[in-house]
Amino acid sequence: MGDCVPILNSPIFPQGAVEMTPLRQKMIYELELHRKSPGTIESYVTAVAQLSQHYGRSPETISVDEIRGFFHHLITAQKVSLGTCNLRLSGIKFFYRHVLGQKDFPLGIPTRRSGRLPEPLSRSEIVRIFEVVDNLKHRAVLMTAYGGGLRVSEVVHLRPTDIHSDRMLIRVNQGKGRKDRYTLLSSRLLEELRAYWRQYRPKGEWLFPGYRNKPLSTRAAQTIFYAAKERAGVVHGHGIHCLRHSFATHLMEAGVPLPTIQRLMGHASLGSTAKYLHVTSQHLDGIHSPLDLLRLPQDSDAIVPQDSGVPASKDSAVPVPDDPSVAAPNGSDAVVPKDSGVAE
Repeated sequence: MGDCVPILNSPIFPQGAVEMTPLRQKMIYELELHRKSPGTIESYVTAVAQLSQHYGRSPETISVDEIRGFFHHLITAQKVSLGTCNLRLSGIKFFYRHVLGQKDFPLGIPTRRSGRLPEPLSRSEIVRIFEVVDNLKHRAVLMTAYGGGLRVSEVVHLRPTDIHSDRMLIRVNQGKGRKDRYTLLSSRLLEELRAYWRQYRPKGEWLFPGYRNKPLSTRAAQTIFYAAKERAGVVHGHGIHCLRHSFATHLMEAGVPLPTIQRLMGHASLGSTAKYLHVTSQHLDGIHSPLDLLRLPQDSDAIVPQDSGVPASKDSAVPVPDDPSVAAPNGSDAVVPKDSGVAE
């Protein structure tokens, strides 16, 4: 494959990588020509590297049937998620089509979308999470993610100049798909950001700087969220991305039109936004479960003894069966046969 180029300081290779072959260089070159984001470049290169490691040889010598076998291993043995499998598939297809020039590359492996719905938090759960966070910076990170409906990568890459307090907007630069957009800046969030700024006075270009004036890492932001979620005793939701889900769901429940939410979220397709219709409770208001419509016996439904001399009302009293093996309607008054195996 030729000489190797050291990449000790490269940000887009797994930890422990010490060199880069010309083939890998060429793949990165093609990905950059296609204007792929650094995160996509890392994911695609990792996919090809895993394929190569699986068979222990260069990916250019691996056949289509072997690639299918690799994905069969991912699906059946490793049980990777649909999203991970689709990402690996896209990376490997890109390599063979654009790096090796194999335009006709019939893998025959379909991409599938997950049927899982987002799991937003309730408003009270959001409040509990914010209330348990004492660190101003950490609370500002979480409130920004929820208040603007931002992805975690968008939160950590905000700059102070992205906060447009005069227009009450937050500018998102080069979000997913390398698209810019504006989202909401609430007055509550603006107060929180100003309190954070007065205390920390962050230096450099980032609103939430991390180690050595680099942006706060997405891993650190996730850790902040999980710690707050645990302290608040919130069991719903998953990672910090559920704050973004909650933003969209709560706007929808407040009656904000779907196309407006789409623009605020930065969705390319209205269908991506429409999935929140399935998790909002608004369309269920006023609808009762059929269980609530049943007339079930209540504790107040008295059972009148037959020899009491008081006539039993057809509406209020339930007759006692003559056969003791038949249970009465109330569980507490049930007659249990001796041979039933349920005797106390």
